[in-house]
Amino acid sequence: MRSFARDCGSTLTEPTRHATQANNAGRALITRSISCGGWENRQVSPADSPGPRRTWFPLITAVYGPTLLASIGFGAVIPMIALRAIELGAGAGLAAFITSLSGLATLAFDLPAGVIAARLGEKRSIVAACLTDVVIFGIVSVSHSLVLLGVCVFVHGMTGSVFGLARSTYLTTVLPLRHRARGMSSLGGVFRVGWFIGPLASSAIIARGEIQHAFIFAAIMSLTAALVTLATKDLPGEQNPSDKNASAKPRTLHVLRTHRHSLLTIGLGCLALMVIRSSRQTVIPLWAEASGLSASTTSLIYAISMSFDILLFFPGGAIMDRFGRWFVCVPSMFVMSVGVLVLPLTHTQLAITLVACLIGLGNGVSSGIVLTLGADTAPRFGRTQFLAGWRMLADTGSALGPLMISLASTIAGLGAAALVVGSFGILGVAWLSRWVPRTPEQLATLAPDD
Repeated sequence: MRSFARDCGSTLTEPTRHATQANNAGRALITRSISCGGWENRQVSPADSPGPRRTWFPLITAVYGPTLLASIGFGAVIPMIALRAIELGAGAGLAAFITSLSGLATLAFDLPAGVIAARLGEKRSIVAACLTDVVIFGIVSVSHSLVLLGVCVFVHGMTGSVFGLARSTYLTTVLPLRHRARGMSSLGGVFRVGWFIGPLASSAIIARGEIQHAFIFAAIMSLTAALVTLATKDLPGEQNPSDKNASAKPRTLHVLRTHRHSLLTIGLGCLALMVIRSSRQTVIPLWAEASGLSASTTSLIYAISMSFDILLFFPGGAIMDRFGRWFVCVPSMFVMSVGVLVLPLTHTQLAITLVACLIGLGNGVSSGIVLTLGADTAPRFGRTQFLAGWRMLADTGSALGPLMISLASTIAGLGAAALVVGSFGILGVAWLSRWVPRTPEQLATLAPDD
């Protein structure tokens, strides 16, 4: 992080002329970058022009610190939801349904989250989401009602949608374009680190206490994240929701309709990418179990595959910033699709582990690519509403992956299901290869200048 901060602070730009018009955030500059990938003669917003070095490290701390804290809390309770439901008397089917409510709520609340974030602002939205989680985690820790548990899990999915959207919008606004991919991939990496640490923390807590204590721990993490976020400054140019003189706010459906080309081209490609990503969470454990491996061995294989997410997120972002989005997006999805396709050919622990690592390699390098492409295509006017629609596409892909595995395996078996999803991924590779820009000049034309 320190090297990233120094890199951002030391980037040199040469203003060549002043733009003839000004916007609310300040005058735009025509700059020539002499580092970090060679962007030349490009009109950028003030956020693209890096400030003094001393301003970057506090900014990065404010962005990633609360995210890590909240993610540790989320990771601590996600495995505990089903166990808490069973502890309260639910069967396996009902426990699985209660667990799934979080994902369903996230998908259903993506567009409303855009309205909330636009009205409250990114900072206030993050604080409100964290404080709401504090309340619901506290309720779960003391409640003995399955109905109330289900309601709290659903609300947690809603707050997760608001938190994720506000955080990505925040980074889109403050990060210079030349560092955007590294910033977004780091955000994805921070989430993954939190989800890795969280279960370890809850395991240690439960070993000395009860399941409810994991929810108390998560509430403390969310409260800390809210307080840290509350201490940060508002975004440059962020309007006060109570300001009666604020300019007209964009409408969600109008924004999505206006920029439907980006959503129906690159956005659909990202949906396909999320299908492959989410399917691995289902197909790898199921195939390992079908091959006769024990639960502990299956868990170890999956953990090894997940380790690539933590190890490779920043190098993937650096490649995107240096060479372009295409050179990470397309190859990584191809690698993951091939891994899913060849998985039915493996029957030993070593072979399954190698294929799982191959899939993990593609997933780790592509960390943050969906966020980065969303930021690249987002317009200045209606940015939050556009990103809400972008998240809805990505979350739809996340929901479709396990569903495709379930339906295909029920009809034709697990091996056939892997072939169906892998083939879908190959089609997604061709689609992304067609629409994702390869050059800086193509990238600069993605988002319209409002």
